[in-house]
Amino acid sequence: MATESYAVCDNCGTQFGEASPVDCPICWDVRNQMRRGQPRGWTTVEQLGADHRNVFRDDAGFTGIGTEPAFGLEQRAVLVPFGESNLLWDCVTLIDDETVAEIERRGGLSAIAISHPHYYASMVQWAERFDVPVYLHEDDRAWAMRDDSRIVFWSGETLSLSDDLTLVRVGGQFAGSQILHVASRDAVLVGDSVLTTLDPDWVGFSYASGEIPGGGWTQLLPLDEVATKQLHDAFAALDFDLVVGSWWEHNLPTNGKDIILRSAVRSILAVRGDVSARTMPPVGGYAPLEERPTLETSPFREAERV
Repeated sequence: MATESYAVCDNCGTQFGEASPVDCPICWDVRNQMRRGQPRGWTTVEQLGADHRNVFRDDAGFTGIGTEPAFGLEQRAVLVPFGESNLLWDCVTLIDDETVAEIERRGGLSAIAISHPHYYASMVQWAERFDVPVYLHEDDRAWAMRDDSRIVFWSGETLSLSDDLTLVRVGGQFAGSQILHVASRDAVLVGDSVLTTLDPDWVGFSYASGEIPGGGWTQLLPLDEVATKQLHDAFAALDFDLVVGSWWEHNLPTNGKDIILRSAVRSILAVRGDVSARTMPPVGGYAPLEERPTLETSPFREAERV
């Protein structure tokens, strides 16, 4: 099938391996950031390029790639130095000659890795154009809407791509959600496994959330305790300071590890019903989770819950 025939959902930006899909499973899933089950229609990468373009600019010391006007879930991809070339972290749907030329000018691509299914976009078309592998976690295989031999489904908890770059499965929103640890930059690139907030001292963790352009929210569902603890432990095992998120300037420039770990503890306490999660943490931070009472043994009375 010619590349021009592959359909793209213009709600989430996912490319399919066929010309006329019946619907978009990504958009029907409760975790979709946009209007669940209501794709606005179908387009192609080539049609998208008629009135959109990709822009390159610095973000947190990395080169970001974003599409203008905004399209799909509005994420931006990131070029990460990888040997003499680059790795593309996350993906945008639009790929055109201008984008390819600019990436080649910056050293080209040797690999692609994507945090979770919402950003799979047109990953196969990118992989074909640069003739590179795409690293996805095995647990999210079912969400790949276009199959290709260049997709590498890895399993386990970590995958070392080089001495500098390591993929880490953190789970959470999707079972196979992964982050990229960049040792030389003391950084983690997290997709939306971690959500920055207006308060720079805290982050959030969500199973389903999303703001609709113009106002309103699609879903607001917190992660459960088990999933949040899994995220906490995965990040706790890494050394990092900088946290790079999914969208332009959604980053934590310093103290990222401490912010993520204490935010995870607070989130767990909140879903347990521990009212201490609703106040500022005590001096020295929260006590370790294993030293905290469970909801069943909490000394807080119902009268104290508001």
